[in-house]
Amino acid sequence: MTHPRTHAVTAATVPVEAGRLHYESAGEGPPVVLLHGGMLDLHMWDEQFSWLAALGYRVIRYDARGHGRSSTVARDYAHHDDLHDLLNHLDVPCATLVGLSLGARTAVDTAIAHPESVSALVLASPGVSGRPFTDPYVAHHTAQQMAATGDPDGGAERFVEHFLRMWVDGPYREPSQVSPELRERMRASTSANVVRHARGLGAGTPREVGAADRLAAIGVPTLVLDGELDSSDIASNAQAITQTVPGARRQRFTSAAHMVNLESKELFNRAVESFLVATTDLN
Repeated sequence: MTHPRTHAVTAATVPVEAGRLHYESAGEGPPVVLLHGGMLDLHMWDEQFSWLAALGYRVIRYDARGHGRSSTVARDYAHHDDLHDLLNHLDVPCATLVGLSLGARTAVDTAIAHPESVSALVLASPGVSGRPFTDPYVAHHTAQQMAATGDPDGGAERFVEHFLRMWVDGPYREPSQVSPELRERMRASTSANVVRHARGLGAGTPREVGAADRLAAIGVPTLVLDGELDSSDIASNAQAITQTVPGARRQRFTSAAHMVNLESKELFNRAVESFLVATTDLN
């Protein structure tokens, strides 16, 4: 029985405008950047990080500004410019971006604002800047989150629980129908972010490119992956990307909601591997 080769992991921080980003890198080969979802951190890619390195890629994952071990938001910023600065610092002229939710939103913005830096896109449970949230389920839990903000008596816990209801359970399941391990893992990540970056709430807003009206400008191979148990907002985003980005393909997972890389890991990994084989040169 053979075991996958383990790769040394480099962990460091890089300077960006008015802040720093914490990142990890492993492996050698065509560069692949993993972009996590909002309120989470780079560890949501634990199931893919070393696996992709073992397949022969240089894998980079990082905490977005206002998340994980990166800088707390202090003023207006742009996630796509932060990513561009990170790539420049690491001497990566062009990379495949694999993003989920906020990470996909950032990947799309980067492909529009810095097209020379992006060779291909994997957009999981995608956000799209400039497309509003309209699902009543998301609107309800977002309102409940906002009501919990600033409440010293259990407000943080309620804020996190409504996040889990939206972005882990989804509109078609009760918490009891979701893996307890997944829920608690996401709760721990979100709770840590709430504590670490609370002072950045309202300190600045992200500058985005308004990708909703610019998707047709994306000229790289694009794969869209989403779960059938996710909100209608995410399904609508996935459909818009697939219909508008030239040549984009979409794959849906029947038993997953928002966290498709964790709930449908084997199918997700297989889809990503096939896409990478078709769009990158490992020689």
